[in-house]
Amino acid sequence: MDSGLSGAAPTDHRRLTLYLFVLPWDTLRTLTMFDDTLRFFVPLAVLLTALVAWFSAGRALRPVEAIRRELAEVRGSRLDRRVPVPRSGDEVARLARTTNAALDRLQQAHDQQERFVADAGHELRSPLANLRAGLEVALAHPGRADWPAVAHRSLLDVQRLQRITADLLQLAVDPAEVPAPHGVVDLADVVREQVAEREVEPGGPVVRSVVDGPATVAGEPVQLERLLRNVLDNAVRHAHASVTVRVGRSEGEVVLEVLDDGPGIPVPDRERVFDRFARLDDARARDAGGSGLGLTLARDIATRHGGTLRVEDGETGARMVARLPAVPPEVRRADATSSDECAGNPTTQP
Repeated sequence: MDSGLSGAAPTDHRRLTLYLFVLPWDTLRTLTMFDDTLRFFVPLAVLLTALVAWFSAGRALRPVEAIRRELAEVRGSRLDRRVPVPRSGDEVARLARTTNAALDRLQQAHDQQERFVADAGHELRSPLANLRAGLEVALAHPGRADWPAVAHRSLLDVQRLQRITADLLQLAVDPAEVPAPHGVVDLADVVREQVAEREVEPGGPVVRSVVDGPATVAGEPVQLERLLRNVLDNAVRHAHASVTVRVGRSEGEVVLEVLDDGPGIPVPDRERVFDRFARLDDARARDAGGSGLGLTLARDIATRHGGTLRVEDGETGARMVARLPAVPPEVRRADATSSDECAGNPTTQP
């Protein structure tokens, strides 16, 4: 018995046993009522749980169904469709954003492929037709044909086809797949070489260079030579008497300028000249011997090297200006020294 009831000392404990007598039929009646209650409420609880789970799963998967419907509508001619992104910010929202990013890359690749096919069909048709017509005429009258002249014209058409194909293939490459340039190039040397080649061409405009010290940039020598060659070819084709190439450094950049004394480029057309196969309405409308891709490719090379290429104001004619991130000259000297050491001291293996 508890100490509070017995009045005993706190250390004196006694055990109290309580017996409760219940009639058997009352026990059976209680158990029967409990079984009947479970028999009714358990199926009802299971049904309610299933309904709640079905409703919750349907509500949670509703954005997934919307994504599925949009993806089912994506076709080769309807790559502009995008899946809806829910505002929940959960895994489904991240899945929708990833799906849209994949669709963006797919559309970009598709557009790039279509541009390549259109450009190839547009530009290769003319030299192929000229080549075929010249050969057919010569074969129709073999006795009267001037075969050296026919071969010379055919060679020019083949060279133009080769140049156009090379330009199209380079423009078809995704910039994201091109590795970053790792070499160091002195644009001053590139300018001197290109100008020296133009000096020996008779009948053309006078080409001169103005070089203000070393102009080192990070890049691929072949690509940067092609950039300058394309811009210089465009200037030579439209110059009246002279072309000037300037290169120097300005505020952490290497500035390459190509100026000609031709008709110039109107301000509204200064961006359009970099479009593929662009033709202007003035005296620069026809590029004799040009593929229509030179300036497009030159800007593409400048962009891939972290720079820009645009048309800026000049005193006379057109003024093309390329700006590329400059590299300190000592970096080039260190790179050249390490290359010489690697070449002069080959590694020996035991």
